[in-house]
Amino acid sequence: HESSQLPVVDFTDENMKPGTDAWLSACHVVRTALEHNGCFAARFNKVGKELRDAVISDLDELFGLPLETKSQKISEKLFHCYFGEAPLFALHESLAIDNPLSADGCRKFTNIMWPEGNDHLSERINEYSKVLGELDRLSMRMVFESYGVDMQRCDSFLESNNYLLRCLKHRAPQMDEDNVGLDSHTDLTVTSILHQLNNADGLEIKLKDGEWISVDASPSIFVVMAGDVLNVWSNGKIRPCEHRVVMNAKQTRYSMGLFSFYSKVMEIPEELVSEQHPLRYKPTFDHYDYLSFFDKLKIRETYPRIQAYCGI
Repeated sequence: HESSQLPVVDFTDENMKPGTDAWLSACHVVRTALEHNGCFAARFNKVGKELRDAVISDLDELFGLPLETKSQKISEKLFHCYFGEAPLFALHESLAIDNPLSADGCRKFTNIMWPEGNDHLSERINEYSKVLGELDRLSMRMVFESYGVDMQRCDSFLESNNYLLRCLKHRAPQMDEDNVGLDSHTDLTVTSILHQLNNADGLEIKLKDGEWISVDASPSIFVVMAGDVLNVWSNGKIRPCEHRVVMNAKQTRYSMGLFSFYSKVMEIPEELVSEQHPLRYKPTFDHYDYLSFFDKLKIRETYPRIQAYCGI
């Protein structure tokens, strides 16, 4: 099944400025899509072919580094390390760049991987990350607006987000290998933006009715997904997006994920609590504490995990 079932929001539309009809109707599409399936597809043309090709060759260079270089510790934070060579997910390999929207964050990462520096790569990854960051902020503004939450609160929410860029590589399975590149899961993020870079598909999304669909790997399509934290923020209205990677491609698949983490103590907006929707979670939520909680207990199922951490 193709991703025609995923609503596409066209961010290339020149008329889509806050306050316009095009913007308000897009807000409605975004909210409905997130409530039903936890994600929507965004058409966004800010990553041109030249930048994309350069980033793909950067990933070739990055993943071509020796294992001991790639697996150096780059951060104290959970999920910010190298992942690969794991028996369960033999096809998957990924590296994480903390704070990729700042030139400094990218440089810090490339200086660990290339002690002599690699400015070109660092600058391109930074340029690319900023585009994903822009899309993330636009999407969040739409979410806040569609629920009638004050836009000043939206600004301060966005200012408190930390970002992580995950560079992902999936190789094609060999003869008798399983084709699962990554098992079904939801992200422990506020949002995740996934971009399949080199036209090799593999990303699949589980719809509300339980059906799995594969997402079109066209390079102008970015998938904006709700993580566990957006479910909590929305008082349970937004569904965390369940997704997986299945490798049917005969080539190596490169993709990127921009993940957002909330650095302050989050409160559920009162606009999202009513008699019809009484408060489902404790009124305050600490994202990094939630990550440590997951790290200790490793609860795999999404709703039981959120419930165990902050359910009322």
